[in-house]
Amino acid sequence: MKVLIAEDDMTSRLLLGSILKKWEFTPVLACNGKEAWDVMQSEDAPRLVILDWQMPEMSGIEVCKKIRKIETSDPPYLIVLTSRDEKKDIVKALDAGANDFISKPYDNEELQARINVGKRMIELQSALGDAYKALQHKAMHDPLTSIYNRRAVMELLEKEIARAKREKTALCVGMCDIDFFKKVNDTYGHPVGDEVLITFTQFIINQLRNNDYLGRYGGEEFLIVAPGAKASNHATMFERICKHIRENKIPTEKGNLSITVSIGVAPYTGVENSDMLLAAADTAMYDAKEAGRDRVVYA
Repeated sequence: MKVLIAEDDMTSRLLLGSILKKWEFTPVLACNGKEAWDVMQSEDAPRLVILDWQMPEMSGIEVCKKIRKIETSDPPYLIVLTSRDEKKDIVKALDAGANDFISKPYDNEELQARINVGKRMIELQSALGDAYKALQHKAMHDPLTSIYNRRAVMELLEKEIARAKREKTALCVGMCDIDFFKKVNDTYGHPVGDEVLITFTQFIINQLRNNDYLGRYGGEEFLIVAPGAKASNHATMFERICKHIRENKIPTEKGNLSITVSIGVAPYTGVENSDMLLAAADTAMYDAKEAGRDRVVYA
């Protein structure tokens, strides 16, 4: 684990760096507060920081305050090192954002113990952060296909409608429904149906742009949110999706299967809310079904 040591006294800085190396840490040395602040703004900034209180250009307390203003879900652990030991000084350091306070001259065993506390806190914080991200991903994604679930894609649609309205940009949505999907489940079983759904989503993803969204709306229905262009300009993309699915068989445990898709596309004209836009796309999709399936119909 990297540890930033910000200390203006070269002897103290090098000595502390040598001690940390023996404790199997990787020291990153800074000779003043400004240099420490620059290090902490880098992408791979140390998670554990030891700051001397008195430093030129910027004090350790000032560095603490600036670090705590950084918006992050994974803040560093800050230790202030100083010859001050009055209660008011300790309070001042903690109020500035320090996690711990060590008075000089420090005892090596105590310093190691306090640094190890910081290390454990950082590791616990990382584990909690990873767990939160996993839960957040689970709450937003369909467990079978790993694409956005209905709730998440609807939230994205609302955001894109707000953006299109605010920035006067275009937006369209595509409602996709696998043709005769019930026959797949009835003939081959639900496990094969699941294989079809998984590969079907990958077929669509491969045809989308980086800023397009795909979500599972329900069952075999999928919603594409395509911001930034008019439906007419997206025609090639939707037609390409339809053609790609038509021409590529899906490998399953029961053999390669051929499927088709019906797509209804609706443009945002500046007045629709999400319900109106979805209703228009849904109607267009059913028109595609009525017209013979395996096609795109524009609202």
